[in-house]
Amino acid sequence: MQADLTMGNIASALPLQSEESALVEELRAGSEEAFAWLIARYHQPIYSLLARMLQDRADAADLTQEVFVKVFRGIHGFHGESALRTWIYRIALREASNQRRWWMRHRHQEVPMEQEIGESESGSPVLLRDTLVDPGESPFDLAAHAENRARVEWALQQVPEPYRTTLILRDVEGFVYEEVAEMQGVNLGTVKSRLVRGRTMLRNLLSSPAASQRSLAMAG
Repeated sequence: MQADLTMGNIASALPLQSEESALVEELRAGSEEAFAWLIARYHQPIYSLLARMLQDRADAADLTQEVFVKVFRGIHGFHGESALRTWIYRIALREASNQRRWWMRHRHQEVPMEQEIGESESGSPVLLRDTLVDPGESPFDLAAHAENRARVEWALQQVPEPYRTTLILRDVEGFVYEEVAEMQGVNLGTVKSRLVRGRTMLRNLLSSPAASQRSLAMAG
């Protein structure tokens, strides 16, 4: 029974892999139809990602076009080590990172896994690593249910890098931890650390007076 289920899962995955392989071959052959389909499928998600990362829609629009130019030029270097979508998003992240270097004045330091972030009820220190498991909904999901999406987007823009990008990839775009780690070129521990820190920042921002004033301004 288990073997049948396993074979069924493999069989169902094969058509998807075959379709992606066929698409890649068409792209490598210079098919305009294949490239048009690729743009239609990924243009809006990539633009949305870059708009959240760069905080400037005009720059995001320009950079989205550049991403697809890089995809078109680099498709011959794609050998299927990852999913095509993961590869495209990795290019987008790299382009956004290069763009930010023009205006970033300093780099935010990573939060050590052993850093104390508070005390428990018994008075013992609570380390960041102890908070990595979060079974509940992300703050983005919780807020999106009850608050205007614009308010959440505003708060997300206030979260500094690299935490904002990690939040976007995991909580907004829905990538799994392994995909986020691959896209950002870091290990799983770093992804989880950034996610915990970013979620904490987002929660604090959403409960701040500034967020309340933002809601009133949007309501008015």
